[in-house]
Amino acid sequence: MSGVLEVLQPGIGTTVQDRGRPGHRHQGLPLAGWLDGPLAMAANALAGNAPDAAVLELRGAGTVLRVAAGPVRLALAGQIQAQTVGADGVRRPLPAWQSATLHEGGLLQLGPAGSGCAYLALAGGLVLPLAFGSRANAPRAGLPGLLGRALQPGDRLPCGGGGGPDPRERRCRTPWSPASGPVRVIPGPQDDHFAPASLASLFAQDWWATAAQDRMGLRLQGQALSHRRPGDADIISDGVTPGAIQVPADGQPIVLLADGQTVGGYPKIATVISADLPRLAHLRPGDTLRFAAVTHAQAQDALREQRARWQGWLAGIESVLPAGQIDDAALYNHNLVSGMLAAHPDEDTP
Repeated sequence: MSGVLEVLQPGIGTTVQDRGRPGHRHQGLPLAGWLDGPLAMAANALAGNAPDAAVLELRGAGTVLRVAAGPVRLALAGQIQAQTVGADGVRRPLPAWQSATLHEGGLLQLGPAGSGCAYLALAGGLVLPLAFGSRANAPRAGLPGLLGRALQPGDRLPCGGGGGPDPRERRCRTPWSPASGPVRVIPGPQDDHFAPASLASLFAQDWWATAAQDRMGLRLQGQALSHRRPGDADIISDGVTPGAIQVPADGQPIVLLADGQTVGGYPKIATVISADLPRLAHLRPGDTLRFAAVTHAQAQDALREQRARWQGWLAGIESVLPAGQIDDAALYNHNLVSGMLAAHPDEDTP
């Protein structure tokens, strides 16, 4: 059965995301897609979805959804609190890292993402129309319909629905967590535009995340990085990619994220490796980070290690029966009668 969620309050920064639109940057389209891929795929796994199903990315607070057609099975991944309000008016907390089923008329009220980014997956995935092979919101790309603008009250989000007749939900007792330590980068491609001391300074100091951040990029603040010459602060515009660290004339780095533009005219001192790029989605204003240089081979090893850890996390998902439900399968698979009596008509009954 298919389901539909109605947006009562869109909240701040709530968007539809999936893997994005690789292969279209030559057409001027940003990659878009989720900021933290492993976390989004964790939400999908808890909802019983394929890894690349479209989800809601939650970046702020205030999102309220109503089940306009149901039931709808859903799951939250990340540091976030939520509650449901049933058709009977009863409020129940909805913890992350496990699925739950909401029935028609029920409300889902989402709190703020504690680490700046969380995901809501719906069983069957969000089934909005595709644009260039993706359902990801990209307002700057001028896409049609919901994919080209922010969510509004009254928007309807169709999804797969309740996930089938099995009443059991899915949960994982251990939250997914990214690697710790410095954010790893590969120097370049224009690191020769900077004084040698500036390249060393990139790795020797703490950088603060500023309030100037969105899905397009993240501005950092620290001791300014110096270009070799004033003219080195600008280059002929060339291709950029999520993870590129641009440094304009003021010396304060800008890290491009999923919605980053396709070309840029600032020199790029380094590029964040794919395995560590999701960590930047969780930096809040005032948080600090450090960078560390790695080779291409080390970057590939880090990505393989991340995928192996994620598979290990996936193996920890278990089925659980909601409170009040009877596990019919368990009953049928157990012998409920431990013995048998034979009655003979010619014997006295005790």
